[in-house]
Amino acid sequence: MLPKPLHSTPPCPETRFIADRMLGTLTRYLRFMGYDTTSANGLAEGNRKEDTLLLMLAVQEHRVLLTRDAELARRGREYAVLIVPDEVMDQVQQLIDIGLVERRLAMSRCSLCNALLREAREEEIAGTDYAPRERAGFVFCWCEHCKKLYWNGSHGRNIGERIGRALRGR
Repeated sequence: MLPKPLHSTPPCPETRFIADRMLGTLTRYLRFMGYDTTSANGLAEGNRKEDTLLLMLAVQEHRVLLTRDAELARRGREYAVLIVPDEVMDQVQQLIDIGLVERRLAMSRCSLCNALLREAREEEIAGTDYAPRERAGFVFCWCEHCKKLYWNGSHGRNIGERIGRALRGR
């Protein structure tokens, strides 16, 4: 069983990632798992030199480039990992198998923008129309950048169960 923490403290310093445009779902899962993961989807589209930019960012920001592009992975050498599986849980398992991530659910980062979450204030919870009416037993966190509220409800439990059920841990 995986722990279900929802907290605003960052995980220990560890591998950071940058993912190409083909890995949006993997990016969100890594963020749910607490890993600092930026995405090429945050860059302007149409740049023919995007692959070179991704490699440059990986080196400059000390990130591992995750890509589905074999040529880009070859160019990236030790800074890149070719993601082979099609399914997201198999992609996460590949990263576990090579020792880059651990099986966990941290919920410490915004799944949309990668910012660290902090504990939500009562007025932020009350001002969010999608927050549950019954709040007992929930821990609420807030993304300052996206103005998005997170809590340890059924969606988080489902992700945690999926991670716990589908992955072989380290």
